[in-house]
Amino acid sequence: MGDAGAERGGWSRRRFAGALGAAALTATGCGGGAEPTPSPPEAASSPSGDASAPPRSGAASAPSPETARRTPTGPSGPRPLYLGTYTSAEGGGAGIGLAEYDPATGRITGRGTLRGVPDPSYLAVHPDGRTLYAVDEREDGAVTAVRLADRRVLGSRSTGGAGPCHLSVHPSGRWLLSANYGSGSVAVHPIGPDGAPGERADLVVHTEPAPGPGQEGPHAHQVVTSPDGRHVLAVDLGTDTVYTYRLDPRSGRLTEVARARTRPGAGPRHLTFHPGGRHAYLANEVDDSVAVCAYDPTTGRLTVGEPQGTGSGQGTNYPAQILVTADGAYAFLANRGHDSIARFAVEAAGARLRLLDTVPVAGDFPRQIALSPDGRLLFAANQRSGTVSVFHVDRASGALRLAGEPFASPVAVCALPL
Repeated sequence: MGDAGAERGGWSRRRFAGALGAAALTATGCGGGAEPTPSPPEAASSPSGDASAPPRSGAASAPSPETARRTPTGPSGPRPLYLGTYTSAEGGGAGIGLAEYDPATGRITGRGTLRGVPDPSYLAVHPDGRTLYAVDEREDGAVTAVRLADRRVLGSRSTGGAGPCHLSVHPSGRWLLSANYGSGSVAVHPIGPDGAPGERADLVVHTEPAPGPGQEGPHAHQVVTSPDGRHVLAVDLGTDTVYTYRLDPRSGRLTEVARARTRPGAGPRHLTFHPGGRHAYLANEVDDSVAVCAYDPTTGRLTVGEPQGTGSGQGTNYPAQILVTADGAYAFLANRGHDSIARFAVEAAGARLRLLDTVPVAGDFPRQIALSPDGRLLFAANQRSGTVSVFHVDRASGALRLAGEPFASPVAVCALPL
Protein backbone atom coordinates (compact mmCIF):
# COMPACT_ATOMS: atom_id res chain seq x y z
CA MET A 1 0.00 0.00 0.00
CA GLY A 2 1.61 3.23 -1.10
CA ASP A 3 2.27 6.01 1.27
CA ALA A 4 1.44 9.47 0.01
CA GLY A 5 1.08 11.70 -2.97
CA ALA A 6 4.85 11.90 -2.72
CA GLU A 7 4.82 8.30 -4.00
CA ARG A 8 5.17 9.70 -7.47
CA GLY A 9 8.89 9.88 -6.73
CA GLY A 10 9.16 6.09 -6.44
CA TRP A 11 9.38 3.36 -3.86
CA SER A 12 12.07 5.13 -1.82
CA ARG A 13 9.61 7.95 -1.15
CA ARG A 14 7.21 5.36 0.31
CA ARG A 15 9.89 4.31 2.77
CA PHE A 16 10.56 7.96 3.66
CA ALA A 17 6.89 8.46 4.50
CA GLY A 18 7.06 5.34 6.65
CA ALA A 19 9.87 6.97 8.58
CA LEU A 20 7.66 10.00 9.14
CA GLY A 21 5.11 7.68 10.70
CA ALA A 22 7.78 6.24 12.97
CA ALA A 23 8.77 9.70 14.13
CA ALA A 24 5.17 10.47 15.04
CA LEU A 25 5.02 7.22 16.97
CA THR A 26 8.10 8.06 18.97
CA ALA A 27 6.63 11.44 19.85
CA THR A 28 3.49 9.80 21.29
CA GLY A 29 5.33 7.06 23.15
CA CYS A 30 3.97 4.31 20.93
CA GLY A 31 7.22 3.25 19.30
CA GLY A 32 8.32 -0.37 19.38
CA GLY A 33 11.53 -2.14 18.49
CA ALA A 34 12.45 -2.20 14.79
CA GLU A 35 13.46 -5.44 13.10
CA PRO A 36 15.19 -4.59 9.81
CA THR A 37 16.05 -8.16 8.83
CA PRO A 38 13.98 -11.36 8.83
CA SER A 39 14.27 -13.49 11.92
CA PRO A 40 13.14 -17.05 12.63
CA PRO A 41 9.49 -17.38 13.69
CA GLU A 42 9.06 -16.90 17.42
CA ALA A 43 6.30 -17.57 19.86
CA ALA A 44 3.81 -14.73 20.15
CA SER A 45 4.84 -11.99 22.53
CA SER A 46 3.18 -8.82 23.63
CA PRO A 47 3.01 -6.00 21.02
CA SER A 48 5.88 -4.30 22.79
CA GLY A 49 8.00 -7.44 22.55
CA ASP A 50 7.76 -8.17 26.29
CA ALA A 51 5.95 -11.42 26.96
CA SER A 52 5.13 -10.28 30.48
CA ALA A 53 3.49 -7.04 29.43
CA PRO A 54 -0.30 -6.85 29.89
CA PRO A 55 -2.60 -6.79 26.85
CA ARG A 56 -3.42 -3.37 25.45
CA SER A 57 -6.86 -2.19 24.50
CA GLY A 58 -8.15 0.39 22.11
CA ALA A 59 -9.60 0.06 18.37
CA ALA A 60 -9.06 -2.14 13.59
CA SER A 61 -9.35 -3.15 8.75
CA ALA A 62 -10.53 -5.48 6.04
CA PRO A 63 -11.73 -9.01 5.45
CA SER A 64 -12.17 -10.49 2.04
CA PRO A 65 -15.73 -10.87 0.71
CA GLU A 66 -15.29 -14.60 1.11
CA THR A 67 -14.48 -14.18 4.79
CA ALA A 68 -17.47 -11.91 5.26
CA ARG A 69 -19.78 -14.55 3.82
CA ARG A 70 -18.39 -17.19 6.15
CA THR A 71 -18.71 -15.08 9.28
CA PRO A 72 -22.00 -15.06 11.26
CA THR A 73 -23.74 -11.70 11.48
CA GLY A 74 -24.01 -10.11 14.90
CA PRO A 75 -21.67 -10.22 17.91
CA SER A 76 -20.32 -13.65 18.83
CA GLY A 77 -17.47 -12.97 21.26
CA PRO A 78 -13.93 -11.74 20.54
CA ARG A 79 -12.75 -12.01 16.96
CA PRO A 80 -9.14 -12.21 15.68
CA LEU A 81 -7.40 -9.13 14.31
CA TYR A 82 -4.07 -9.01 12.46
CA LEU A 83 -2.02 -5.83 12.13
CA GLY A 84 0.46 -4.87 9.41
CA THR A 85 3.44 -2.55 9.88
CA TYR A 86 6.93 -1.72 8.65
CA THR A 87 9.56 -3.59 10.65
CA SER A 88 12.43 -1.68 9.02
CA ALA A 89 11.08 1.75 9.99
CA GLU A 90 12.40 3.41 13.12
CA GLY A 91 9.75 2.86 15.77
CA GLY A 92 7.98 0.31 13.60
CA GLY A 93 6.60 -3.04 14.65
CA ALA A 94 8.49 -6.31 15.11
CA GLY A 95 6.24 -8.36 12.84
CA ILE A 96 2.53 -9.05 12.31
CA GLY A 97 0.56 -7.76 15.29
CA LEU A 98 -1.84 -10.21 16.93
CA ALA A 99 -4.99 -8.87 18.57
CA GLU A 100 -8.68 -9.47 19.21
CA TYR A 101 -11.64 -7.12 18.87
CA ASP A 102 -15.07 -7.13 20.44
CA PRO A 103 -17.61 -7.01 17.57
CA ALA A 104 -20.16 -5.31 19.83
CA THR A 105 -18.03 -2.53 21.30
CA GLY A 106 -15.10 -2.25 18.87
CA ARG A 107 -12.63 -2.61 21.73
CA ILE A 108 -9.28 -4.16 20.73
CA THR A 109 -6.99 -6.15 22.97
CA GLY A 110 -3.39 -6.79 21.91
CA ARG A 111 -2.28 -10.44 22.01
CA GLY A 112 1.33 -10.35 20.88
CA THR A 113 3.46 -10.31 17.74
CA LEU A 114 4.23 -12.89 15.08
CA ARG A 115 7.88 -12.33 14.26
CA GLY A 116 9.83 -13.51 11.24
CA VAL A 117 7.85 -11.63 8.56
CA PRO A 118 9.71 -8.50 7.36
CA ASP A 119 7.75 -5.33 6.53
CA PRO A 120 4.30 -6.97 6.40
CA SER A 121 2.54 -3.86 5.12
CA TYR A 122 -0.54 -5.56 3.66
CA LEU A 123 -2.41 -8.67 4.76
CA ALA A 124 -5.04 -10.99 3.27
CA VAL A 125 -6.66 -14.27 4.29
CA HIS A 126 -7.40 -17.41 2.26
CA PRO A 127 -11.11 -18.02 1.52
CA ASP A 128 -11.04 -21.08 3.81
CA GLY A 129 -9.80 -18.92 6.70
CA ARG A 130 -6.82 -21.13 7.47
CA THR A 131 -3.91 -19.16 6.02
CA LEU A 132 -2.81 -15.55 6.37
CA TYR A 133 -0.73 -13.90 3.64
CA ALA A 134 1.52 -10.85 3.89
CA VAL A 135 3.57 -8.86 1.42
CA ASP A 136 7.20 -8.31 2.40
CA GLU A 137 7.43 -4.73 1.17
CA ARG A 138 11.13 -4.55 0.47
CA GLU A 139 13.40 -3.87 -2.51
CA ASP A 140 13.57 -7.63 -3.05
CA GLY A 141 9.85 -8.21 -2.62
CA ALA A 142 8.21 -11.39 -1.43
CA VAL A 143 4.94 -12.86 -0.19
CA THR A 144 4.76 -14.91 3.02
CA ALA A 145 2.15 -17.40 4.23
CA VAL A 146 1.27 -18.09 7.88
CA ARG A 147 -0.88 -21.01 9.05
CA LEU A 148 -3.33 -19.52 11.51
CA ALA A 149 -3.98 -22.68 13.54
CA ASP A 150 -0.48 -22.64 15.04
CA ARG A 151 0.88 -19.34 13.59
CA ARG A 152 3.60 -21.20 11.75
CA VAL A 153 5.32 -19.41 8.87
CA LEU A 154 4.82 -21.76 5.91
CA GLY A 155 7.29 -20.04 3.63
CA SER A 156 8.00 -17.05 1.40
CA ARG A 157 8.31 -16.60 -2.36
CA SER A 158 9.82 -13.80 -4.41
CA THR A 159 7.34 -11.55 -6.21
CA GLY A 160 9.95 -10.77 -8.86
CA GLY A 161 9.68 -7.06 -8.18
CA ALA A 162 10.32 -4.23 -5.72
CA GLY A 163 8.10 -2.98 -2.95
CA PRO A 164 5.02 -5.24 -3.17
CA CYS A 165 2.26 -3.23 -1.49
CA HIS A 166 -0.93 -5.24 -2.03
CA LEU A 167 -2.03 -8.83 -2.38
CA SER A 168 -5.27 -10.78 -2.67
CA VAL A 169 -6.37 -14.38 -3.01
CA HIS A 170 -8.35 -15.47 -6.05
CA PRO A 171 -11.86 -16.64 -5.03
CA SER A 172 -10.94 -20.18 -6.13
CA GLY A 173 -8.31 -20.23 -3.39
CA ARG A 174 -5.74 -21.54 -5.86
CA TRP A 175 -3.84 -18.35 -6.74
CA LEU A 176 -2.15 -15.57 -4.78
CA LEU A 177 -1.97 -12.23 -6.60
CA SER A 178 0.40 -9.42 -5.63
CA ALA A 179 1.21 -5.91 -6.88
CA ASN A 180 4.82 -4.67 -6.99
CA TYR A 181 4.67 -0.91 -6.50
CA GLY A 182 8.34 -0.17 -7.09
CA SER A 183 8.64 -2.03 -10.39
CA GLY A 184 5.07 -1.71 -11.65
CA SER A 185 4.32 -5.40 -12.02
CA VAL A 186 1.80 -8.07 -10.99
CA ALA A 187 2.83 -11.52 -9.78
CA VAL A 188 0.85 -14.76 -9.57
CA HIS A 189 1.74 -17.64 -7.24
CA PRO A 190 -0.01 -21.00 -6.99
CA ILE A 191 -1.30 -21.91 -3.53
CA GLY A 192 -0.62 -25.45 -2.36
CA PRO A 193 -2.97 -27.73 -0.39
CA ASP A 194 -1.31 -26.59 2.84
CA GLY A 195 -1.81 -22.90 1.96
CA ALA A 196 1.84 -22.23 1.13
CA PRO A 197 2.68 -20.28 -2.05
CA GLY A 198 4.55 -22.13 -4.79
CA GLU A 199 7.02 -20.88 -7.37
CA ARG A 200 5.79 -17.84 -9.26
CA ALA A 201 3.53 -18.77 -12.17
CA ASP A 202 3.56 -15.40 -13.93
CA LEU A 203 4.89 -11.85 -13.73
CA VAL A 204 3.37 -9.09 -15.86
CA VAL A 205 5.20 -5.75 -16.06
CA HIS A 206 3.31 -2.59 -17.00
CA THR A 207 5.59 -1.27 -19.75
CA GLU A 208 2.96 0.95 -21.37
CA PRO A 209 1.39 3.45 -21.57
CA ALA A 210 4.04 5.98 -20.64
CA PRO A 211 4.09 7.21 -17.03
CA GLY A 212 1.70 10.02 -16.17
CA PRO A 213 2.66 13.58 -15.22
CA GLY A 214 5.18 13.66 -12.38
CA GLN A 215 5.71 9.89 -12.46
CA GLU A 216 9.00 8.12 -13.14
CA GLY A 217 7.53 4.76 -14.09
CA PRO A 218 4.70 2.30 -13.50
CA HIS A 219 3.54 1.74 -9.91
CA ALA A 220 1.15 -1.20 -9.52
CA HIS A 221 -0.82 -0.40 -6.39
CA GLN A 222 -3.53 -3.03 -6.16
CA VAL A 223 -4.62 -6.30 -7.77
CA VAL A 224 -8.15 -7.66 -7.27
CA THR A 225 -10.53 -10.17 -8.83
CA SER A 226 -13.88 -9.11 -10.26
CA PRO A 227 -16.97 -10.27 -8.30
CA ASP A 228 -17.77 -13.02 -10.81
CA GLY A 229 -14.19 -14.31 -10.71
CA ARG A 230 -13.72 -13.94 -14.46
CA HIS A 231 -11.12 -11.20 -14.50
CA VAL A 232 -8.19 -9.82 -12.53
CA LEU A 233 -7.80 -6.04 -12.38
CA ALA A 234 -4.55 -4.22 -11.57
CA VAL A 235 -4.58 -0.55 -10.59
CA ASP A 236 -1.41 1.33 -11.59
CA LEU A 237 -0.80 4.77 -10.10
CA GLY A 238 2.19 5.51 -12.31
CA THR A 239 0.54 4.92 -15.69
CA ASP A 240 -2.93 6.24 -14.75
CA THR A 241 -4.36 2.93 -15.90
CA VAL A 242 -6.45 0.01 -14.67
CA TYR A 243 -5.45 -3.18 -16.51
CA THR A 244 -7.87 -6.09 -16.90
CA TYR A 245 -6.49 -9.61 -17.25
CA ARG A 246 -7.92 -13.06 -17.79
CA LEU A 247 -6.38 -15.63 -15.44
CA ASP A 248 -5.80 -19.12 -16.84
CA PRO A 249 -7.17 -21.40 -14.08
CA ARG A 250 -4.71 -24.16 -14.98
CA SER A 251 -1.43 -22.33 -15.53
CA GLY A 252 -1.92 -19.12 -13.57
CA ARG A 253 -0.88 -17.05 -16.57
CA LEU A 254 -2.38 -13.60 -17.10
CA THR A 255 -3.60 -12.36 -20.49
CA GLU A 256 -4.45 -8.69 -20.87
CA VAL A 257 -7.95 -8.09 -22.27
CA ALA A 258 -8.64 -4.40 -21.60
CA ARG A 259 -7.28 -1.11 -20.26
CA ALA A 260 -9.05 1.83 -18.67
CA ARG A 261 -7.34 5.21 -18.50
CA THR A 262 -8.01 7.90 -15.93
CA ARG A 263 -7.37 11.54 -16.74
CA PRO A 264 -3.61 12.31 -16.84
CA GLY A 265 -2.12 12.75 -13.39
CA ALA A 266 -5.04 11.23 -11.48
CA GLY A 267 -2.85 8.58 -9.87
CA PRO A 268 -5.39 5.74 -9.34
CA ARG A 269 -4.71 3.84 -6.12
CA HIS A 270 -7.56 1.54 -5.05
CA LEU A 271 -10.64 0.04 -6.69
CA THR A 272 -13.65 -1.60 -5.08
CA PHE A 273 -16.67 -3.22 -6.70
CA HIS A 274 -20.34 -2.60 -6.02
CA PRO A 275 -21.99 -5.90 -4.99
CA GLY A 276 -24.16 -5.72 -8.11
CA GLY A 277 -21.05 -6.39 -10.19
CA ARG A 278 -21.76 -3.70 -12.81
CA HIS A 279 -20.00 -0.75 -11.20
CA ALA A 280 -16.79 -0.05 -9.34
CA TYR A 281 -15.34 2.95 -7.50
CA LEU A 282 -11.82 4.22 -8.02
CA ALA A 283 -9.86 6.32 -5.51
CA ASN A 284 -7.36 8.60 -7.27
CA GLU A 285 -4.51 9.52 -4.94
CA VAL A 286 -2.62 12.22 -6.81
CA ASP A 287 -5.46 14.50 -7.94
CA ASP A 288 -7.59 13.91 -4.80
CA SER A 289 -10.65 12.51 -6.52
CA VAL A 290 -12.95 9.50 -6.72
CA ALA A 291 -14.63 8.15 -9.86
CA VAL A 292 -17.55 5.84 -10.57
CA CYS A 293 -16.67 3.19 -13.15
CA ALA A 294 -18.97 1.09 -15.33
CA TYR A 295 -17.90 -2.55 -15.59
CA ASP A 296 -18.78 -5.13 -18.24
CA PRO A 297 -18.46 -8.61 -16.69
CA THR A 298 -18.43 -10.29 -20.10
CA THR A 299 -15.44 -8.43 -21.55
CA GLY A 300 -13.82 -7.20 -18.35
CA ARG A 301 -13.85 -3.67 -19.72
CA LEU A 302 -13.89 -0.87 -17.15
CA THR A 303 -15.05 2.62 -18.14
CA VAL A 304 -13.87 5.39 -15.81
CA GLY A 305 -16.39 8.15 -15.14
CA GLU A 306 -15.84 11.81 -14.33
CA PRO A 307 -13.79 12.58 -11.19
CA GLN A 308 -15.61 14.00 -8.19
CA GLY A 309 -14.65 15.46 -4.85
CA THR A 310 -13.56 13.59 -1.74
CA GLY A 311 -14.85 16.08 0.82
CA SER A 312 -11.34 17.27 1.65
CA GLY A 313 -11.93 20.92 0.77
CA GLN A 314 -8.98 23.02 -0.39
CA GLY A 315 -6.24 21.40 1.68
CA THR A 316 -3.64 18.84 0.60
CA ASN A 317 -5.15 15.36 0.59
CA TYR A 318 -4.31 11.89 -0.73
CA PRO A 319 -7.26 9.48 -0.89
CA ALA A 320 -6.32 5.92 0.07
CA GLN A 321 -8.78 3.04 0.29
CA ILE A 322 -12.44 3.01 -0.72
CA LEU A 323 -15.04 0.51 0.55
CA VAL A 324 -18.68 -0.33 -0.16
CA THR A 325 -21.12 -1.82 2.33
CA ALA A 326 -22.35 -5.35 1.65
CA ASP A 327 -25.83 -4.09 0.73
CA GLY A 328 -24.34 -1.59 -1.73
CA ALA A 329 -25.99 1.38 -0.03
CA TYR A 330 -22.96 3.35 1.19
CA ALA A 331 -19.29 3.88 0.34
CA PHE A 332 -16.47 5.08 2.58
CA LEU A 333 -13.19 6.71 1.56
CA ALA A 334 -10.04 7.25 3.64
CA ASN A 335 -8.65 10.78 3.29
CA ARG A 336 -4.97 11.19 4.22
CA GLY A 337 -4.11 14.82 4.87
CA HIS A 338 -7.69 15.80 5.61
CA ASP A 339 -7.53 12.87 8.05
CA SER A 340 -11.14 11.92 7.67
CA ILE A 341 -13.49 9.24 6.42
CA ALA A 342 -15.80 10.44 3.66
CA ARG A 343 -19.28 8.90 3.53
CA PHE A 344 -21.12 8.57 0.22
CA ALA A 345 -24.63 7.43 -0.62
CA VAL A 346 -24.61 4.90 -3.47
CA GLU A 347 -27.47 5.66 -5.84
CA ALA A 348 -28.92 4.58 -9.19
CA ALA A 349 -28.16 0.88 -8.63
CA GLY A 350 -24.47 1.69 -8.12
CA ALA A 351 -24.06 4.20 -10.95
CA ARG A 352 -23.76 7.29 -8.76
CA LEU A 353 -21.96 8.40 -5.59
CA ARG A 354 -23.28 11.34 -3.57
CA LEU A 355 -21.07 12.81 -0.85
CA LEU A 356 -22.90 12.97 2.48
CA ASP A 357 -20.24 14.09 4.97
CA THR A 358 -16.76 13.54 6.37
CA VAL A 359 -15.90 12.35 9.89
CA PRO A 360 -12.55 13.04 11.62
CA VAL A 361 -10.57 9.81 11.80
CA ALA A 362 -9.10 10.50 15.26
CA GLY A 363 -5.64 9.77 13.91
CA ASP A 364 -2.99 10.93 11.44
CA PHE A 365 -2.78 9.63 7.85
CA PRO A 366 -5.45 6.88 7.54
CA ARG A 367 -3.60 4.48 5.24
CA GLN A 368 -6.32 1.80 5.18
CA ILE A 369 -9.95 1.36 6.15
CA ALA A 370 -12.07 -1.77 6.37
CA LEU A 371 -15.41 -3.06 7.50
CA SER A 372 -15.77 -5.90 9.97
CA PRO A 373 -17.29 -9.07 8.46
CA ASP A 374 -20.73 -8.22 9.88
CA GLY A 375 -20.49 -4.64 8.60
CA ARG A 376 -21.17 -3.10 12.01
CA LEU A 377 -17.69 -1.65 12.52
CA LEU A 378 -15.31 0.35 10.35
CA PHE A 379 -11.60 0.37 11.14
CA ALA A 380 -8.93 2.85 10.06
CA ALA A 381 -5.18 2.16 10.25
CA ASN A 382 -3.48 5.52 10.86
CA GLN A 383 0.13 5.30 9.77
CA ARG A 384 1.68 8.47 11.17
CA SER A 385 -0.05 8.42 14.55
CA GLY A 386 0.54 4.68 14.94
CA THR A 387 -3.08 4.00 15.87
CA VAL A 388 -6.13 2.11 14.69
CA SER A 389 -9.48 3.90 15.05
CA VAL A 390 -12.77 2.05 15.08
CA PHE A 391 -16.25 3.36 14.30
CA HIS A 392 -19.74 1.99 14.76
CA VAL A 393 -21.60 1.97 11.44
CA ASP A 394 -25.32 2.79 11.50
CA ARG A 395 -26.88 0.15 9.28
CA ALA A 396 -29.71 2.42 8.11
CA SER A 397 -27.84 5.65 7.42
CA GLY A 398 -24.20 4.62 7.14
CA ALA A 399 -23.36 7.24 9.77
CA LEU A 400 -20.09 6.69 11.66
CA ARG A 401 -19.61 7.04 15.43
CA LEU A 402 -16.19 6.74 17.05
CA ALA A 403 -16.01 3.76 19.41
CA GLY A 404 -13.62 4.89 22.13
CA GLU A 405 -9.92 5.66 22.12
CA PRO A 406 -7.86 4.44 19.14
CA PHE A 407 -5.67 1.38 19.64
CA ALA A 408 -1.89 1.96 19.66
CA SER A 409 -0.11 -0.05 16.95
CA PRO A 410 3.40 0.89 15.71
CA VAL A 411 3.32 2.41 12.20
CA ALA A 412 -0.18 1.04 11.60
CA VAL A 413 -0.57 0.45 7.87
CA CYS A 414 -3.00 -2.48 7.77
CA ALA A 415 -5.49 -4.15 10.10
CA LEU A 416 -7.33 -7.29 9.10
CA PRO A 417 -10.30 -8.36 11.24
CA LEU A 418 -11.74 -11.83 10.73
